[in-house]
Amino acid sequence: MSATESEGSTRRLNFIEQEIEKDLQGRFAGRKLKTRFPPEPNGYLHIGHAKSICLNFGLAKKYGGTCNLRFDDTNPSKEEQEYVDAIQDDVRWLGFQWDELHYASDYFEQLYAWAIELIRKGLAYVCDLTPEQIREYRGTLTSPGKNSPYRDRPVEENLDLFARMRAGEFPDGSRTLRAKIDMASPNLNLRDPVMYRVLHASHHRTGDTWCIYPMYDWAHGQSDSIEGITHSICTLEFEDHRPLYDWFCEALGIFHPRQIEFARLNLTYTVMSKRKLLQLVKEGHVAGWDDPRMPTIRGLRRRGYTPESIRDFCERIGVAKFNSTIDVGVLENSVRDHLNQTAQRAMVVMNPIKLVLTNYPTDQVEMVEAVNNPEDPAAGTRQVPFSRELLIERDDFMEDAPRKFFRLKPGGEVRLRYAYIIRCEEVIKDPATGQVIELRCTYDPATRSGSGTAQRKVKGIIHWVSAAHAVDVPVRLYDRLFQCENPDQAPPGGTFLDNLNPDSLQEVVAKAEPALAESQPGQRFQFERTGYFVADEVDSQPGRPVFNRTVALRDSWAKLQAKGKVN
Repeated sequence: MSATESEGSTRRLNFIEQEIEKDLQGRFAGRKLKTRFPPEPNGYLHIGHAKSICLNFGLAKKYGGTCNLRFDDTNPSKEEQEYVDAIQDDVRWLGFQWDELHYASDYFEQLYAWAIELIRKGLAYVCDLTPEQIREYRGTLTSPGKNSPYRDRPVEENLDLFARMRAGEFPDGSRTLRAKIDMASPNLNLRDPVMYRVLHASHHRTGDTWCIYPMYDWAHGQSDSIEGITHSICTLEFEDHRPLYDWFCEALGIFHPRQIEFARLNLTYTVMSKRKLLQLVKEGHVAGWDDPRMPTIRGLRRRGYTPESIRDFCERIGVAKFNSTIDVGVLENSVRDHLNQTAQRAMVVMNPIKLVLTNYPTDQVEMVEAVNNPEDPAAGTRQVPFSRELLIERDDFMEDAPRKFFRLKPGGEVRLRYAYIIRCEEVIKDPATGQVIELRCTYDPATRSGSGTAQRKVKGIIHWVSAAHAVDVPVRLYDRLFQCENPDQAPPGGTFLDNLNPDSLQEVVAKAEPALAESQPGQRFQFERTGYFVADEVDSQPGRPVFNRTVALRDSWAKLQAKGKVN
């Protein structure tokens, strides 16, 4: 019985699951599935890493196996403890816990011993070519490489030179240890790849113990083997590296995991390159790795995305064999769906216009009952103050309104959310500018929501806040960081930075119902009829939260405007 059948699920197995089920019955019969997530601690994780995390930890859970977290810390010049700590925090925040925590640096002695073994077998040699010469000797996709003049050094000389490399006798870049495979191989990765380079750099864990460091292709497969990983799940760029992964395991005669590749995540309006993300941070185009416009896990978290929504997104897009680009709207829909179920509602006016109920008692204040979340009855209700003078969104009024505009207009009626039906009787304008500054309306006392006596209905419902009770809240209206679907495609003579969206952040001070002032950092809300927002975890202060827009609501009127279907 397959795992899918045992779960009672109707979802078809993806291609990785199909191969795993075959392997657990054949190649790895009697073993438990064991996966790993192996990030390099040289930056912050992004949404693409989230896909790999969900896949590796998800497979382990599905098949009753285990998943390790292993840091590929083989390049000390770019790696820091800060990133190690952040990665662990991000994995936990996403809802996963590793079974074992390891570092490639845990295995430096074993990797060194295995390198000596390959030298003794005549399968590795010390090379004096410079990095530029190594590239020149490697050849091209259409022409074979040529052997290094140092390829046939005697074993004893190679052993001596390799020991002296470790002892620190040679400067950076002066010598490498290379595997002796085939300089005519059609796969360039098999043309005597470098296994070790000389690098006098302090390591965040081993300090100055080492001055030679293993290359990724040498450390990766052997680390998998040491840990007993059954399936090394990698992205497609490592497909051409798989023959080398296999060659090292076979040459050493050690446990041989299976590498399977899947398509990496590409999103519209998003860059995933660590180099480009670093450039955005260093040049100040964003406020840091956790800027809510960044695709990093830190940025998404600060923007208000939930772990559940990111896991749901990864489930929705599935696992593919071929690279493609996913519409960022799929990610946005995932967070909308989750927050619609879980976020408390609040009334907030971004661009206010004053509304006076001329027939409402001047000094009267009543409390209306507002629903915290219509999708969750257990969320209960709250009391919101209602008075004669209110504030509504300026966009909710149109003096010369088209037929399909069901918000407020002269002589028109709308319902105030949770309150009464009102009618616009008079429009007051600033004589100097002609701008509308006040709406004078009447209310129908018999139409209070929830009273049981409100029989009349109107098509439009708008939100509001009491002018006397509203609190000021800073709101950051985040939008997509780039203004084109493929920001990696630079305009002629330009760079990806030319595709930045100049309106990706707008800041306003909004008017909010008073309870919102007590919001806690990280608390999420739906600002009714506007979008989903979160109290910023960094800049919010007690009694003065700062809100970040997570994602806008779907706006039917805006869609009509965009399609030109208004008249």
